[in-house]
Amino acid sequence: MLPSPLLTPLPPARRMRRPVFTAMSQEAILEKVRSIVTEQLSVEAGEVKPESSFQNDLGADSLDTVELVMALEEAFDIEIPDEAAEGITTVGDAVKYIEDKQA
Repeated sequence: MLPSPLLTPLPPARRMRRPVFTAMSQEAILEKVRSIVTEQLSVEAGEVKPESSFQNDLGADSLDTVELVMALEEAFDIEIPDEAAEGITTVGDAVKYIEDKQA
């Protein structure tokens, strides 16, 4: 007689593992941020420097900055709270925040 499918124990559940996030160098973070900024704001890569202000230098409006924060969160698998996002006004601020989140 075959065991009833209702009484057959289930195999042990496998734990979903998150990909291991390896720390990136500051330069690698800057390059990835630069790539995201050029795509989101339609600016040339040469314009995107650590000291570049998203609004004053790169022409981002408030909606652009929200979308930029969301893109950074997705790309780096981090969460940027609203309070922190308000303090990220330059490319360098974004790089520093991401670098600190890795530590």
